[in-house]
Amino acid sequence: MNEEKKGIRLSDSQRLSWLRLIRSENVGPATFRDLIVHCGSASDALEMLPELVRRGGGGRPIRIASLQDAEREMQAATKMGAVFVGIGEPDYPRYLRQCDNPPPLVAIKGNPEVFRLPPVAIEGARNASLVGIKFARMIARELGEAGYAIISGLARGIDTAAHEASLDYGTVAVMAGGLDVPYPPENLNLYKAISARNGAAISEMPFGWDPRARDFPRRNRIIAALSLGLVVVEAAERSGSLISARLAGELGRLVFAVPGSPLDPRAKGTNGLLKNGAIVTTSTEDILTALTPLVERPAFDDAAFLAPDMDFPPINPPDETDRDRFVNLLGPVPVDIDDLIRTSELHPSVVMLILLELDLAGRLQRHSGGHVSLVYA
Repeated sequence: MNEEKKGIRLSDSQRLSWLRLIRSENVGPATFRDLIVHCGSASDALEMLPELVRRGGGGRPIRIASLQDAEREMQAATKMGAVFVGIGEPDYPRYLRQCDNPPPLVAIKGNPEVFRLPPVAIEGARNASLVGIKFARMIARELGEAGYAIISGLARGIDTAAHEASLDYGTVAVMAGGLDVPYPPENLNLYKAISARNGAAISEMPFGWDPRARDFPRRNRIIAALSLGLVVVEAAERSGSLISARLAGELGRLVFAVPGSPLDPRAKGTNGLLKNGAIVTTSTEDILTALTPLVERPAFDDAAFLAPDMDFPPINPPDETDRDRFVNLLGPVPVDIDDLIRTSELHPSVVMLILLELDLAGRLQRHSGGHVSLVYA
């Protein structure tokens, strides 16, 4: 908790420009970073968006978030005591920086110091058994006593138990919707208690955003990225907790699973994780033994991450012949970007610019592992 804070600080105008850019159409975390690299700043990127979309073959003007909309969202955050934190700033969660395409801007309500504690995620069934709830409470409390922050998704069942047991030590609720739309509604008092008692709530979604089914896997990616390890207490075969476990494994995080009865459908997912190499977890000591060496590693350098304004030499756009030749290499099947660079024989910076243009025009689909495909109308 006494770790020295390092990083850049966004000015108020930069923060508004970042918020406008990430809230604009077809701009996700990867596109945001590419725009900053190409344009130098968020404000310059906002000015260049229409031309980039035109060059990418967009059939209509792109929707750019207005200054008024960004100011209203900032005011909504201030009203509820939340702040927007940009990647590279001292209060940005350190482990979240290490994931693929981290959100460039997150809203945080509560104590940002909780993100300086070593974090462990605990997830599981919404229709959890009493035994599962008791076990989740036990390990959350004991991990909290050992100095760890507990990360979870504020859902019913196991998530609720983990948050409640760690309120006095530090817990983080990762939201699928906006910070002002806590879900489920029956956990509203728990949500308020988390930020009032050393913890925090965090979201990458806009204020006023009601969570939809497809937002929860996106939320799970944040849960996995925020944590050194993820513990699954109970999970059915098609549980969302298994999505978190898969994402955690892809990020190189440790995955722990609590074994259960073969006769209980809520244990099929966790038992399956164990068959696939998850760490058998029957006590808090199992978690601490595996995570302690990771906690003791030297802190990584924050300076390598995105700065608020970056000075890069301008890239001349490719001529139409090169662009058409490159686009013809794409199709509905995902292909590796490195293979595209080798085959097209174009400079990597030019390839990345064409991909950025296609992305903004809504013609590109990004896939895991650095693969892309073309979107057909």
